[in-house]
Amino acid sequence: MATTDPYSVLGVAKDASADDIKRAYRKRARTMHPDVNTQDPRAEDRFKELSAAYGLLSDPDKRARFDRGEIDADGHERPFGFRHHTGGRGGGFGSHFRSAFGGGAGPRGAAGGDDAGMHFRFEDLFKGANSFDDIFARAQSAKRKGSGGAEPARGGDARYRLTVSFEEAALGARRQISLANGKTLKVRVPQACTGGTTLRLRGQGHASPQGGDAGDALVEIVVRPHPVFSAQGDDIIAEVPVSLREAVLGGKITVPTVDGRVAVTVPEGSNTGATLRLRGKGLPKADGPIDARGDQLVRLRVVLEDPKDDALKAFARKWRPEGAADVRTGLEDTAPEG
Repeated sequence: MATTDPYSVLGVAKDASADDIKRAYRKRARTMHPDVNTQDPRAEDRFKELSAAYGLLSDPDKRARFDRGEIDADGHERPFGFRHHTGGRGGGFGSHFRSAFGGGAGPRGAAGGDDAGMHFRFEDLFKGANSFDDIFARAQSAKRKGSGGAEPARGGDARYRLTVSFEEAALGARRQISLANGKTLKVRVPQACTGGTTLRLRGQGHASPQGGDAGDALVEIVVRPHPVFSAQGDDIIAEVPVSLREAVLGGKITVPTVDGRVAVTVPEGSNTGATLRLRGKGLPKADGPIDARGDQLVRLRVVLEDPKDDALKAFARKWRPEGAADVRTGLEDTAPEG
């Protein structure tokens, strides 16, 4: 696979720092991964190109060699020309031949001799292949494809649904599912996963009736509704009830987060709809530092512990706040005409 300029693939400048490169890769990987682009036939190729670009630029030595023009964007040595000479860096035709086929020195065995690498045993040309039969089968397959011959039909995809909690969808998790073929697999639920996301497990679908490749397993993620949490971008919204006393006088309360319960202070004189911000307790962010997260917004809702409490009723009957505003001001502007 020929890779284009890795800086362009990641969308970073030539002088980008290592952190800039890591952030750019992480941001693009979340949106370009084949598992979240199941309807795009080119998604896998684009993701491979992205990963190859990151692999080169995240390695300081490879990046420096690429910038100096010593290797290309795929990490391959740039040729010095197919010259026949007796050694030295870059080599001649023999070194390029060895690089292409994985062979070693010929029977003469002299690494720097006149014909170093120019004499190969037949089996050396296919070093690393399983067998000649494997080579022949691959050649026949390529021939069929080139001549328009039909390949064995691929097996069908199998579809599954996996229900996860809000917390698992927020922070990521590993869950186990049972497939129709009897296998049990662990599925990685990515961070900040939303309902409707489909994960692709390659080769885990239905078998091909003609001996071709098996289909894929497509796992749709369903996020179970949470009684307190909801997502809003990178933030988590949590509606938390407070008592009348806590709202009027203020005080410390504990509230749930996806990381566990934390203590917060309710300001004196709070009302329903007042919002407290817990920084860094939201969903993992697509960009920014690796551990960057949004916030949790705690929205207060004033409730009466016991609406039938006689003491509270007696207090309300006697209480006459002076200069209090009409709590329904503005509602008349919303009334329908006529």
